[in-house]
Amino acid sequence: MGFIDALILGIVQGITEFLPISSSGHLVIGESVLGLDVEALKSFDVAVHMGTLVAIIIYFRKDFVGLIMGFLSLIHAIKPRPKHEEYHKLILFIVIGSVPAVLVGLLLGDSIDYWFRNTMYVGLFMIIIAEIFIIAEGKLKKFKKPTELKLGHAIIIGCFQALALIPGISRSGSTIAAGIFQGISREKAARFSFLMAMPVIFGAGMLTVVKEMRGGEATVELMPIIVGFIASAAAGFVSVYFLMKFLKHHTLKVFSIYLFVVGAISVLLSLT
Repeated sequence: MGFIDALILGIVQGITEFLPISSSGHLVIGESVLGLDVEALKSFDVAVHMGTLVAIIIYFRKDFVGLIMGFLSLIHAIKPRPKHEEYHKLILFIVIGSVPAVLVGLLLGDSIDYWFRNTMYVGLFMIIIAEIFIIAEGKLKKFKKPTELKLGHAIIIGCFQALALIPGISRSGSTIAAGIFQGISREKAARFSFLMAMPVIFGAGMLTVVKEMRGGEATVELMPIIVGFIASAAAGFVSVYFLMKFLKHHTLKVFSIYLFVVGAISVLLSLT
């Protein structure tokens, strides 16, 4: 992998991680178009995902600090205060919501990579998630007012997040859609989606690192990994900033159209 390849893939990861268009799917497509060995790039994929984790932490820095302080007050490491109560509930929702993805990742992660990490399946799942966006937006119109996030909502959103372990199914898109299905506003669904992504991205990254270390020598040199990490962090921050502003006044339909087009192209590429 060269410097330019790493830069391109880092930017692609950063943009697509937060926009509801599937970062893993775009990485598979990008690696295929660039003629790279997809299976040899697991360590690079971890690096660019960690870059997007940094982007989330920077953008949601107030919530990140609030979650830390809330956790410390829960274990009585600091004196509990009324402002910590909101984050106590949010911590519970994040932990419970993360369980499905953790279980699926541990039990089926290798199988998912083996069977679905190719352009054919990526394209098909992009088309499916595009359909889900349209259905979710239609469902939201039936709610008279936005619903407040509750534990049951978090569990369902977490189950959708587990499905996003399949390349081509957008993690942010599926979780935001799951929130919209339940009457939660797009903006609030996106905020919870991104906060819930932090432990999942970190945990998945650490799991892959352990597997890579057990597997032997690194398959990608250090410099491309650094370039990809920085590029994904910078592009990721811009991406999440844009999406949070966009969802205040717009629907997911524009992303649905994009996924239909890219999904169809991906399927066609796999047949050539």
